Amino acid sequence: MQLQDILYSQGFGTRRVCAGLVQQGWVAVREASADSGFQMCTDAAANFDLQGLLLRVQGVEWECHEKAYVLLHKPAGTECSQKPCTYPSIYTLLPTPLRQRPTKSAVQGVQAVGRLDQDTTGMLLLSDDGQFIHRLSSPKKHVPKVYQVTTKHALDTTQAERLLAGVVLDDDPKPVRAAACEVLGSHRLALTLTEGKYHQVKRMIAAVGNRVEGLHRSRIGRFELPGDLAPGSWKWLTAEELALLDRMD
Repeated sequence: MQLQDILYSQGFGTRRVCAGLVQQGWVAVREASADSGFQMCTDAAANFDLQGLLLRVQGVEWECHEKAYVLLHKPAGTECSQKPCTYPSIYTLLPTPLRQRPTKSAVQGVQAVGRLDQDTTGMLLLSDDGQFIHRLSSPKKHVPKVYQVTTKHALDTTQAERLLAGVVLDDDPKPVRAAACEVLGSHRLALTLTEGKYHQVKRMIAAVGNRVEGLHRSRIGRFELPGDLAPGSWKWLTAEELALLDRMD
């Protein structure tokens, strides 16, 4: 694959811009098979294997991926929108190439797999793989998502039992049930859902006579948010982590 096309695929600009970066000496490469370090390349048409390729563009190192699978630890006070209304966008927490990656849709860059409210923290996946996004966000796929909930009032077993049995939300006569509910303390519980209705956790907690004071998504499928990923930070998903997302048992 030509170097200018690799840069374009990774989100470094148009092909013309990417060719210019190479020709002006702003790009160094390190192939997976190479024992040496980065090597400057000024030939935009030079061919490289994308797999395992590392780039250094204007002094910044970049790991090449055919498709982007990214985990963001969403902080509070951010919106999962390209055009936020009140709070900063979660996309401002990502490097420019992830926001500019070319896609087949009209919207460039990686897209969030579902959304979290501005005051909700925790695990947020992003990708430019439409099938991946659909598989994890479609309510028909029943992907379990675990939320750590802090409530305003003390919890009791009756509230947990009602969440498991099903509660009726104001816009849907069909009861909505939690897949699992574990009381962790007087004001804390872990709630597992397999669908993603609007403000679902908050509305379910309100339906049993309580109120959400804090909400944090800690797990999707079998994959838990790593404890060493700080709020506002992001990382590439590893092959092992992607495999955990495929497991629904």
